[in-house]
Amino acid sequence: MSTGEHAQIAPATVASDLNLSDLRNALAAGWSDFRAYPAFGLFFAAIYVGAGMFLYFALFSRGEIGWLVPAAAGFPILAPFVAVGLYEVSRRRETGLPMSWGAILGALRGRGDDQILSMGVIVFVAFAFWLMVAHGIFAIFLSGSGMGTESIEFLRTETGIVMLAVGSAVGALMALAFYAITVVSLPMLVDRDVDFITAIIVSLATMRSNSFVLLAWAVMIAVALFVAMIPLFLGLLVVLPVLGHATWHLYRRAVDEPAA
Repeated sequence: MSTGEHAQIAPATVASDLNLSDLRNALAAGWSDFRAYPAFGLFFAAIYVGAGMFLYFALFSRGEIGWLVPAAAGFPILAPFVAVGLYEVSRRRETGLPMSWGAILGALRGRGDDQILSMGVIVFVAFAFWLMVAHGIFAIFLSGSGMGTESIEFLRTETGIVMLAVGSAVGALMALAFYAITVVSLPMLVDRDVDFITAIIVSLATMRSNSFVLLAWAVMIAVALFVAMIPLFLGLLVVLPVLGHATWHLYRRAVDEPAA
């Protein structure tokens, strides 16, 4: 932790002086972690990519465009929970602990409690809620277009473009709220023996104290994930692990033990 300004939020001290150079440093450290232990990153990313491909082909083959577009737009919501194992890899490398599949996969269970599982439930509920909201927006606009739900041509019409704009605005607000409660809370639950409510409070405090930098980080994540998803999700095999490891290092820069 640097010697800049801090705000104490029990049981943590939150930095108030993050800057853009911290994002560069976090990305460099994330890339270093991925290069040092690529098997773990590729494993977790492959699960995410496989789930994305299955979802895409299952919906596309059935002509469920009304569900496909929301699912593709909201799929990155699940990324933070997939990255839990990556946080553990970075934590162990940082502290010199031995690496093993049992220890890394065990991080998904948390510290013998249900705190990470509780956050996982929040993640999947948020994804399901987004699907319902986005599908509702899609249905409202589609009903006045005279086109069937299987027609992807609808997205190229003026009404379809307006629908995408409205859906994107609503999705951006929901994604921002979700990002604010998870950007610090999930790595904190891997790192410390705290409850998920406390972790969320610390995450929101970090976001409030470093709004510009963490918003810039959110934009970088969104753009990177979007670009990586274009070639059948395959770019995520590298992008997701690097971002996951980088988020851990950004968390370590932003949050420290409370002052005595």
